[in-house]
Amino acid sequence: MSVRLQKFLASAGLGSRRGCEALIEKGLVKINGKVAALGSTVTSDDRVEYQNKIIQSKDNPLKVIALNKPPGVLSSNAREKKLPIVFDFLPKNFNQREWISIGRLDINTSGLMLFTNDGVFANYCMHPSNQFDREYLVRAFGEFSKDKELRMKQGISIDGVIHKFSDIVEGEKTGANQWFSVCLTSGKNKEVRKLFEAVDLTVSRLKRVRYGPIFLPSTLAEGKFRELTENEISDIKQYGK
Repeated sequence: MSVRLQKFLASAGLGSRRGCEALIEKGLVKINGKVAALGSTVTSDDRVEYQNKIIQSKDNPLKVIALNKPPGVLSSNAREKKLPIVFDFLPKNFNQREWISIGRLDINTSGLMLFTNDGVFANYCMHPSNQFDREYLVRAFGEFSKDKELRMKQGISIDGVIHKFSDIVEGEKTGANQWFSVCLTSGKNKEVRKLFEAVDLTVSRLKRVRYGPIFLPSTLAEGKFRELTENEISDIKQYGK
């Protein structure tokens, strides 16, 4: 059974039908990789994308999985120089293109990554207005001080963009190396590393341990995943500000 594209988009939560018609007219919607035209229809077999994010049919249940990403793995579905990618570690009963990454981690960062089969849900989790906390464990080399902590919390301009932590907790210190637990509510590229570098600290290890209400399970080995429960997904839905 086919339905008008604007009706499909509206039912997926992208706005009113009139608003969805405007998205189509602006060329922001694709069907099976091609820019959609106003008046197009879709079926459950079609792949619909809005701004390169898959819009999942509501006939399919929402799924979310948590992966413990190993270091040295790309957060991408495109291969570079034969490096492993995060999609290599996801369930094989899904085509890798059907999983949508909720945020990214740089190649040298390990830890929690979330994936879903619903584009609208992914956008909700990543949108800055919903202020999802990201928590990291950091090992850094250099001298730390209360003045540096204050600067990192108040915000530091880096390449014209303000970066800041919402919280910093000092941990174990061994010589010039020290552990920290830091939180921030944005997902800018390499933001944690940039903030430490801005105060003359060098990050030697970085691991994400929480995204919103979801913590990285201590029992989840690197390269392994698990599917989130309905209660955990409900917690995520209620977490956004």
